[in-house]
Amino acid sequence: MSTTALTPALPDAASAGAADDRPRTYLVRTLGCQMNVHDSEHMAGMLEQAGYQRATSEDEAANTADVVVINTCAVRENAATRLYGNLGQLASIKAARPGMQIAVGGCLAQKDRGDIVAKAPWVDVVFGTHNLDALPVLLERARHNEAAQVEIAESLQVFPSTLPTRRESVYAGWVSISVGCNNTCTFCIVPHLRGKERDRRPGEVLAEVEALVAAGAIEVTLLGQNVNSYGVEFGDRGAFAKLLRACGQIEGLERVRFTSPHPAAFTDDVIAAMAETPNVMPQLHMPLQSGSDRILRAMRRSYRSEKFLGILDRVRAAMPDAAITTDIIVGFPGETEEDFAETMRVVEASRFSSAFMFQYSPRPGTPAATMEDQLPKEVVQERFERLLALQERIGAQEAERQVGRTLEVLVAEDSGRKDGARRRLSGRAADNRLVHFGLPSDAENLPGAPTSLDDPRLADVVPQGLPRPGDMVTVTVTKAAPHHLIADPVTPGPLAVRRTRSGDAWAEREKIRLGGGEDTHSHGTPAPSGPVSLGLPTLRAK
Repeated sequence: MSTTALTPALPDAASAGAADDRPRTYLVRTLGCQMNVHDSEHMAGMLEQAGYQRATSEDEAANTADVVVINTCAVRENAATRLYGNLGQLASIKAARPGMQIAVGGCLAQKDRGDIVAKAPWVDVVFGTHNLDALPVLLERARHNEAAQVEIAESLQVFPSTLPTRRESVYAGWVSISVGCNNTCTFCIVPHLRGKERDRRPGEVLAEVEALVAAGAIEVTLLGQNVNSYGVEFGDRGAFAKLLRACGQIEGLERVRFTSPHPAAFTDDVIAAMAETPNVMPQLHMPLQSGSDRILRAMRRSYRSEKFLGILDRVRAAMPDAAITTDIIVGFPGETEEDFAETMRVVEASRFSSAFMFQYSPRPGTPAATMEDQLPKEVVQERFERLLALQERIGAQEAERQVGRTLEVLVAEDSGRKDGARRRLSGRAADNRLVHFGLPSDAENLPGAPTSLDDPRLADVVPQGLPRPGDMVTVTVTKAAPHHLIADPVTPGPLAVRRTRSGDAWAEREKIRLGGGEDTHSHGTPAPSGPVSLGLPTLRAK
């Protein structure tokens, strides 16, 4: 790309125009899916490599960073509303802050292109899903030319995982195994916005996973629009199962997850790899979309309800404790009451631990948007409420089955809204259920980030029973709700805490943030690339 010629000047440019020659600050606001979250990590990594500095939490809350990047989604109905609502809030802030810049990227930027600047002329940069690497250059060009820069590539310019990355978590990370999608679902605009599927080579994926583990991560989520079609591009339809097994050989990697598979391509070798690889978690997100075979055909979903239920049966036979989640669309064009009843039947049979349910809304540019028999809003709403009530009942019942179980929970940084008042911390069980666990009555109550180096979680010897984010705790479930579990203390004494390298990495990061410690972690190194090696699962000589 012609823009790369400007790259060497960017570190100096990042401090230009900022008060007192300080580095310009940035914040990245993410709207959308896990893929967008990971793309935002790349955007942050590129900005930091170019000399920008992440805004403080106070500046983020007030939207007073020097550069605000909005990473957009085009799948949800309110995507445009959310974008322009955000831009409207930023207009007056920018007017009062000379030199402030606003950039818009992601799927909606890829779709709407120059329309964004026409509707919000205070936007400085618009870039798409195929050219994330252009962001720092476009910001500098917009500042130099004093004019908005819109650059939308029609095909992938640089594989995102080769870009610098600023990881949000030290204990868990996203790793893309592919980008784009080869399916033609009539309701989905993703293939148009992200292009045909492009697969990374296994050696590159495993090298990135190993680098994350070396930096302190113990959990990795493999990302793709359709992970179980991974390998088709380089001629190995069994590559995804091999990749899961190879992850099982990485020393120090305790939890492996992936999202999202497609029922049409989901094969028994993947089920076997999940069941036989100890660090692959008993969790599966399997998008149903509809339980009606007639509607599945109209959606161009190349499976039928009985095949879907058969997959779930085989998963549960191999992993009885697996938690299965899904996506469902209510009110697709032409959906009859009989079609909806089929969805209710399949949901009842599937026993999902949770479900992401959406009311259908036309996405411009998709075949479904021009179909006849678009349903009235009130019909869709009524069906949605019935389905929601059914899934809430099932979710509560499935959660209730967890009461009394002993679970190992990976402690998270972000606590629940009521955790502080109720002396609880939060984390995820192996099956990805959210668990709020209680602290013993004599334990420190330390939700949130440390505010000083005196925080006992940062001590060289952490008090017994005091968990840090990234550590593991063993708890017993005492109460259940449809969307979370409660594990309050059932016996006196400290929590059962297992210290981890991730907890150590979190403590070191917090010390650096508070002015102590030495920064030995790099967030800006791109994932290595190299030759393909499918001699899986062995990664290294023993």
